[in-house]
Amino acid sequence: MRCRASLALLLLLAGCGAAPRELRVCADPNNLPFSNAAGQGFENRLVSLVAADLKAEVRYTWWAQRRGNVRETLKAGLCDVIPGVGSEVDMLATTRPYYRSAYVAVTRADRDLAIRSFDDPRLRTLRIGVQMIGDDFSNTPPAHALARRGIVGNVRGYMVYGNYAQPAPQADIVRAVARGEIDIAFVWGPVAGYFAQRQPVPLRLTPVAPLDERSDQPMAFAVSMGLRRREPQLKAELESSLDRHREEISRLLAAYHVPTLAQAPRLDDD
Repeated sequence: MRCRASLALLLLLAGCGAAPRELRVCADPNNLPFSNAAGQGFENRLVSLVAADLKAEVRYTWWAQRRGNVRETLKAGLCDVIPGVGSEVDMLATTRPYYRSAYVAVTRADRDLAIRSFDDPRLRTLRIGVQMIGDDFSNTPPAHALARRGIVGNVRGYMVYGNYAQPAPQADIVRAVARGEIDIAFVWGPVAGYFAQRQPVPLRLTPVAPLDERSDQPMAFAVSMGLRRREPQLKAELESSLDRHREEISRLLAAYHVPTLAQAPRLDDD
């Protein structure tokens, strides 16, 4: 009897392996092309790729991308990683960048408006769309560049957060170009590339210079995964995984029509 009990205990212990590792991720549930709750964004797929490489299961905390979200999620301990953050943000540790993109000018292909500079004189008469973050349209780099040149009255703002009650709230500015409501829009590259492919008319994406010298505003930014500064081991693991899968990441970005630029070296790169 005692032997049978011991055998049962051994079998029970053998079946109780260590709990699977978790990669706790905070992401926006309605922020295509980056992420959504259905896992359709390219950041969702990137996270799945990295988690599989680290033999971890992804556990999401869904949180709208708003001001203060880092403080309320990562720094509050709700997750360990936020994908898709600017590589130079000072409130987080960030991995080496896994892509670099830029703002682009979005126009209808049938308008023949390949505008590459904020100094183009046509911008003084065209209907222009810019992305906004707050309640003042002058808070994105293209808006600063336009305002520096006195181009304000013919500018219309579109919230980066958009109408959150609708799916894909960032699409509105690109749709406005396709519908002819505005003539040109200056849009963050991944948003422009993804939604331009989903319009009923052909759109043209024209890169602007990575730096606007008159306003001293950068138009190109590197993107990383963000995490707490006190976790160097996790940072090293994430960077190693991103390095191992660079080719797959490049194919993933191309599938989502993300315009990418050559990486600029970071000061803390090895």
